[in-house]
Amino acid sequence: MKGILLAGGNGTRLKPLTNLISKQLLPIYDKPLIFYSLSVLMLAGVREIAIVTKADQQPFFESLLGNGSNFGISITYFVQEKPEGISQAFLICREFIMNQPVMLVLGDNIFYGPGFGTSLEQMKTISGAQIFAIKVDDPSQYGVVEINSDGMIIEIVEKPLESKSKLAIPGMYFFDSSVTSRAEKLTKSDRGEFEITSLIETYQKDNSLKLNILPRGTTWFDCGTVNSMCDASSYVRVIEEKQGLKIGCIEEIAWRNGWISHEMLSEIVDKYRESEYGNYLMKITEE
Repeated sequence: MKGILLAGGNGTRLKPLTNLISKQLLPIYDKPLIFYSLSVLMLAGVREIAIVTKADQQPFFESLLGNGSNFGISITYFVQEKPEGISQAFLICREFIMNQPVMLVLGDNIFYGPGFGTSLEQMKTISGAQIFAIKVDDPSQYGVVEINSDGMIIEIVEKPLESKSKLAIPGMYFFDSSVTSRAEKLTKSDRGEFEITSLIETYQKDNSLKLNILPRGTTWFDCGTVNSMCDASSYVRVIEEKQGLKIGCIEEIAWRNGWISHEMLSEIVDKYRESEYGNYLMKITEE
């Protein structure tokens, strides 16, 4: 399975913070936002990853993550000339996908919950499409799924002004190898975008769409506003201080997955030695 991390866009709601730098490179407590979304792909066992960025931001992502070898993964970079919807990522990365199943994660999303990584690994052999849902107070900001009493999907709507459902679709999706050909047939919506909901609906029409409602206890942040970024930072700080474990620590995930050696992790520790982040990595190397 291939992975796509969508980190383009203009970050309009975060200006002036994003006048010079992509929001995915801004800090959420003790690490860049992109670490959290990248960790989701890694927890799912995905090792071939495409990162889609704006042209002027790509060098910064490359400086931060390189080609992924330090984390036991392979990273390829693609440029998004103009943000035209989430489904555009499949058009930009068509040569990278090469008719394989794909996991797509939005670069400004954070997920955390018990057994989260284990549950994702089970979806690497996806047939059709797998989407997720989580209850929110204000569904008008997201794609929303309405289900019946049997849990079957009735309708999917992009950012409805009014909705019968409060089940938002977070920025994490699994698609089979037909996703590229489906994306190529999409037309832009009235908003001028290739909507992810339109792509999902093609699977629904084929009766090959599956819905997984994230269990109670799962936390999701869509860090598209200053308030949501502050909330996410506060949450990560509390969890990390209480549990003594880090959220979105990609070096630790790579090491525990057996993708990098103990020696490689020790070299990374040396690079971060003067920081609290480095102290944490040093602690786990001594386990």
